[in-house]
Amino acid sequence: MQIFTIVSIYRLEHGKIHAKHIVWTTERILKRGNYQVMSSNGNAKHVKVLVLGSGPTGYSAALYAARAELAPVVLTGMQLGGQAALTYTIENYPGFPEGVGGAQLGELFQRQAEHFGAVTEFESANSVDLSQRPFRVTADSNEYLAETLIVGTGASPNHLDIPGEVELTGRGVSYCATCDGWFFKDKKVVVVGGGDSALEEGLFITRYASSVTIVHRREEFRASPILQKRAREHPKMNFILNTVVTEVIGTDKLEAVRLKNVITGEETIYETDGLFIFIGHTPNTEMFKGQLEMSELGYIKVNERMETNVPGVFAAGEAADPHFRQVVTSAGMGAAAAIQATRFLEATESSPVTST
Repeated sequence: MQIFTIVSIYRLEHGKIHAKHIVWTTERILKRGNYQVMSSNGNAKHVKVLVLGSGPTGYSAALYAARAELAPVVLTGMQLGGQAALTYTIENYPGFPEGVGGAQLGELFQRQAEHFGAVTEFESANSVDLSQRPFRVTADSNEYLAETLIVGTGASPNHLDIPGEVELTGRGVSYCATCDGWFFKDKKVVVVGGGDSALEEGLFITRYASSVTIVHRREEFRASPILQKRAREHPKMNFILNTVVTEVIGTDKLEAVRLKNVITGEETIYETDGLFIFIGHTPNTEMFKGQLEMSELGYIKVNERMETNVPGVFAAGEAADPHFRQVVTSAGMGAAAAIQATRFLEATESSPVTST
């Protein structure tokens, strides 16, 4: 059987994948036992397990599905390694006493899953049809028919939605310290947020910037005590509390931000070269609206087995987790989803997969 395989040459720029696709034709068929795991169906690829997302959730799911000899296919999405790959150092993932780089951990996840037979495709899913099995997923360069689907699409950073923010993104406004911190060598930077991400990334930027000012809308931080201690003791770190950013000011590049004290209402202009925004994330679940049950915030609803309201579709990680949102919990949820997907296939599949 002739199968068209997309080989992707890719590079990272500002944390995003830019892929150049080359089409190769091969004559291979992947099999498990007496049935075909991945086959061609016209222009579609028929797979047993399709994983959306290449973060800790996606590759943990792929690892478990691969070890079950299901030859899972992973669609990376625009962010290879997920949001975790943009974190300079992850200190709370077990097995790394000195911490591990987010990108490095993502690469290890990928290598381990691929070692057992997972296939990585460097493209994004654009639409899904979950009305019947196999589920149809349309991506950048291919169409997939999936017997089971594991959603690990993660979440994207929230914006302030203030004047000037969009216009000056990439010209001083950023959502990724690991990507853009280097550009602010010996410059003044403002970081917005009060959680772990804000303080972690703020501390990272101190290696480049002359000063880092944390602007937070409350008096207290949500970040862990150890991060608060490090930030307060760092000589380059400053704090402006009970304050929000209401406007980004600049023509060709960021020049200043407008600050407003939420208690007094006083407004000031604060000069800065960089504005990094870390105020939480929104789950990347838009394409599933109307097909999967979701919470009011857009998180996919799952039970304790990671099952959605559609049999054969599972969701895990930050696309379905509004509470913990940690690398380790996302990885665990991905593993659980793959285990349940394997059980689902064992219970429902009693005959070879055939192309339709």
